[in-house]
Amino acid sequence: MKKIVSLYLYIFIFGLVLSTAASAQSSSTAHDLFTTDSVLELTLSGNLRSLLNDRSQSPHYHPLQLLYKNEDGNEISFTVELKTRGHFRKLKENCIYPPLAVNFIKNDTLKHSIFKDQHKIKLVMPCIGDEYVIKEWLVYKLYNLVTSNSFKSRLVKIKLVDTKNKRNSPPFYGILLEEEKQLAKRNGMIAVSRKLEPGQTEPTAFLTMAVFEYLAGNTDWSVQYLQNIKLIAIDSNTAPIAVPYDFDHAGLVNTPYAYPAEQLMMNSVRERRYRGYCVEDLQNFDTIIAFYNQIKNNIYQLYTSCKLLDEKYKNATLKYLDEFYTTINDAVKMKKAFGYPCNKNGTGNVIIKGLKED
Repeated sequence: MKKIVSLYLYIFIFGLVLSTAASAQSSSTAHDLFTTDSVLELTLSGNLRSLLNDRSQSPHYHPLQLLYKNEDGNEISFTVELKTRGHFRKLKENCIYPPLAVNFIKNDTLKHSIFKDQHKIKLVMPCIGDEYVIKEWLVYKLYNLVTSNSFKSRLVKIKLVDTKNKRNSPPFYGILLEEEKQLAKRNGMIAVSRKLEPGQTEPTAFLTMAVFEYLAGNTDWSVQYLQNIKLIAIDSNTAPIAVPYDFDHAGLVNTPYAYPAEQLMMNSVRERRYRGYCVEDLQNFDTIIAFYNQIKNNIYQLYTSCKLLDEKYKNATLKYLDEFYTTINDAVKMKKAFGYPCNKNGTGNVIIKGLKED
């Protein structure tokens, strides 16, 4: 029976590799917003104070002008609508800039731009420093290495021009995130929203995702409350795949404001804690661990080849990754880490909802 389960796990993981490769190949032939890792320079102009100060529970859309240069160096400009979004990062006491939602208004200019396929997308803004935006973007890129069932992202350099108050801000980095429906469609699925337990999601995809969250040092997620998790499925009757997002509380990013939920009894986000459900037979992880070992060089290269990172952070990150690979390749350490949810005296079954126990 174990051999049969192992075979199915192998087939699933092999499928992940093929789907990721196929996605990368198709991306190279199509030209849209997410087919390149080059930094896109954007200018947003308009009444920015009105937008950035609108951090209420029900913010309104504010019209702004978006400008960028196409491949030929020509300026493309059109009107977009933006509003603030999020929870922790939307509060003024926490972040300088709130996260934004961008609504694209259909017109002829948009149809001939790199935003032609976009409707509403998320724009991650810097909270206290744009170096952490770059680090969070790399976590999205890292999960792209794991599976095509992951959000595509584009690093952008943003210039804000407040036309009403005649003030400009120095350019900073942000992240544009793929729409949920586009993510689902790209993988031949649909976006779903259900109230369910982690064990009701597709099991191998869940374990692969949960190991990734452990790798990244992220504990700020839960399936039960869709806390930083989206669900996609083949149809409304099949077990959905859990897709993670929002990694600013991950150890790999290590923002100054990030902290684990008090109920987890952890010292810092750099301390890893596996937060999947209890799996009695740890052989279920064998093929998944083999897969992470297979892509190890690609993961390390993602960080060593990034010219936007300083050497101090690179060295610290490589050491942090070394700790992950030491754990998954040591039977005793692996059992202690991934068997933790089975410990009734531990905090492995605490459910996170916005960094609070429910």
